Amino acid sequence: MAAKLRKGDKVVVLAGKDKGREGEIAAVMPKDGKAIVTGINEVVRHTKQSQTSQGGRLRKEAPIDLSNIALIDPKDGGPTRVGFRMEGDKKVRFAKKSGEVING
Repeated sequence: MAAKLRKGDKVVVLAGKDKGREGEIAAVMPKDGKAIVTGINEVVRHTKQSQTSQGGRLRKEAPIDLSNIALIDPKDGGPTRVGFRMEGDKKVRFAKKSGEVING
């Protein structure tokens, strides 16, 4: 199946503690159905000090389910679904809300 959301896409969160916030996809895990979005779903990992590392509280982004994020429409800035169509001999992604072709 073709990837509807890819690394580098601007997305908005639809559900959860970060609902309404926007970010950019840093990584997609299609087998798990999850993605890591910069600045979204941050968790704190407490690490113990050792000879090699300082230790303390490390903030990092946790994966978020793909069903809880939506692509931002390039035309009006709202959330949209993604479709595929053929333009010439090339398969392209487009925003279903505005019909605008998505770069990449």
